[in-house]
Amino acid sequence: MHEFAQWSLDAIREEGATLSWLEEQRFDWTTTTAHALEQILTGKTIILITDEKRKWFENYIVNSINGMSLERPPISIVSIDSIFPHFNNISGGEMIDMLDDMISQSYKDDYFFWYIGKGEDKRSDIAKRQDNSYFWIFDEEFNNAFTLKSYDTSLDIKLLQLYKLFNASLNATMFGEVDASS
Repeated sequence: MHEFAQWSLDAIREEGATLSWLEEQRFDWTTTTAHALEQILTGKTIILITDEKRKWFENYIVNSINGMSLERPPISIVSIDSIFPHFNNISGGEMIDMLDDMISQSYKDDYFFWYIGKGEDKRSDIAKRQDNSYFWIFDEEFNNAFTLKSYDTSLDIKLLQLYKLFNASLNATMFGEVDASS
């Protein structure tokens, strides 16, 4: 069984020039992604949150991660908007606390947030409160986060490339080819 860091480097290099931008950020990628993969393997539900500008990507992930052509067991993933359609109207810590309590009761604490978007966006606030959240965050350094630049003209392409690598990493860990904890 391969170590996740080495497997990731090999997978990045296998893609060639299209993914070469990720090679220098691979340590941030492997650290944060390995933790998310471990949580998925223990059966936790992913609660996906994006900023408004990345709603298209949220829909893409939710609709493709358990695609019919995949030959792996489905994983539990939901959008925050499907849990609480009025999520954009939440303001203030008390309302976030109540929503967090509802999610915690509903999912028996077997969940984690995956946030993709600008760090300053208020939609990130609920994920930032949890130590086990997974972030692809823009323009901000944050604990357990993979950081990107929102003004990068190739951002959408990079997000799709990251998702492809994430999906391959998920397959490799589910089928025992890679040890995400190493």
